Amino acid sequence: MPHVRLFSGEPLPLEMHKVRIVQKLDLVPIERRLQAITEAGNNTFLLKNRDIYLDMLTDSGVNAMSDRQLAAMMESDDSYAGSSTFTKLEDKVREIFGKTHFLPVHQGRAAENILARVFVRPGTMVPMNYHFTTTKAHIVLNGGSIEEIPVPEALQVTSAFPFKGNLDTARLEALIRQHGAERIAFVRIETGTNLIGGQPHSLENLRQVRAVCDRHGLMIVFDASLLADNLYFIKTREEACRTRSIREITRAVADLCDVIYFSARKLGCARGGGICTSDTNAYLKMRELVTLYEGFLTYGGMSIREIEAIAVGLEETMDENMISQGPQFIEYMVRELDRQGVPVVTPAGGLGCHLDALRFLPHVPQTEYPAGALASALYLVSGVRGMERGTVSEQRDEHGRETLANMELLRLAVPRRVFTLSQLKYAIDRIVWLHRHRDLVGGLRFTEEPKLLRFFFGKLAATSPWQDRIVQSFRQDLGDSL
Repeated sequence: MPHVRLFSGEPLPLEMHKVRIVQKLDLVPIERRLQAITEAGNNTFLLKNRDIYLDMLTDSGVNAMSDRQLAAMMESDDSYAGSSTFTKLEDKVREIFGKTHFLPVHQGRAAENILARVFVRPGTMVPMNYHFTTTKAHIVLNGGSIEEIPVPEALQVTSAFPFKGNLDTARLEALIRQHGAERIAFVRIETGTNLIGGQPHSLENLRQVRAVCDRHGLMIVFDASLLADNLYFIKTREEACRTRSIREITRAVADLCDVIYFSARKLGCARGGGICTSDTNAYLKMRELVTLYEGFLTYGGMSIREIEAIAVGLEETMDENMISQGPQFIEYMVRELDRQGVPVVTPAGGLGCHLDALRFLPHVPQTEYPAGALASALYLVSGVRGMERGTVSEQRDEHGRETLANMELLRLAVPRRVFTLSQLKYAIDRIVWLHRHRDLVGGLRFTEEPKLLRFFFGKLAATSPWQDRIVQSFRQDLGDSL
């Protein structure tokens, strides 16, 4: 998306696509929304789509596909083994990432399962710039532990630091000296760190991590699921990369990594995933588990039609106009909310706009899950479904004690090429209204609490009748405006 200067002076992202297929949306009354969020146990994952107006829960598997992707799906070769459709994807992965071997999987967490089973052993650890929920779970289930070593700026919610996803290489060196390289399964880099606001890492930082790993014989495993956004930020924020093409930056990133895995529900705008490497020994170890857990090596649990779409989607990711749309829409949303005093994560990252629940609801203690309460309250006043990325997304320690998150964020994902600017403006308007009435919002407590991944299907209840008070105030201010 080019930066077009309007005569009015208003900074406005300009879409470089047109909409050709639409899907009907519903906006149910606020009273129905109160009933729906209560039935869902104040967990936005458990809401029914029929009760949602704008689904900003995630960008996973909900990005708009292009006409070229839809056309490619009609060409699929559904042979169980030796499919020519798989060969298209394999060739495209080799072309873009420069890796010799490619293994298909049905989505990103399937890749995490295989990587953890092959490389993690009891007592080993995985240093990383920041954890993701399912990644951490797979490592822990295989007897390992994680060590988060982001740069200090990573946890500064309000900042101008452009690469808060960088890994602190001095802390990595210290960790290796303390525990020994033999106890480190691999070093994981997540591009576009999900849980701290979709914040990118720089190409230079990845080079520095590579140098440390080379000195100690360690492997870099790279989660490329949010690579598209991170490529845009490297291109626009890293001075040395401004004149390089997206394809050149992608290859430079890939050349620094030993194993790359991705969810194509994000990268490629389809539904599937993959692992690629030039390490033949690593490939052979993982290959057996792909066949055991996912399917044969030429489909890996994916629909052949989706494989066709991924091959096209990866190529479209090399188009700067395509990958800039999400970050520019998010930047617009962050800028408008910040201008109106709403606490947001800055600078704007990829994936979505992130509200800072600790500043939004300073009166709600972390033990009452402010990010979860904010997600519930925003759905109530708007029909917009976001995702809690705070303490609910953590899990209790081995003694049953609550693990308080470093950040309490409400993530409002902006799927690529899905929403219009007027829909974002509607969401902004309702967020601003809620911020002006933030004292009405109270906390939550668990009524059903799974031991693992509780944010997916746990249920909570309000600690007071604060939701009824919000409905009453909303009706007083906005009348019949749903």
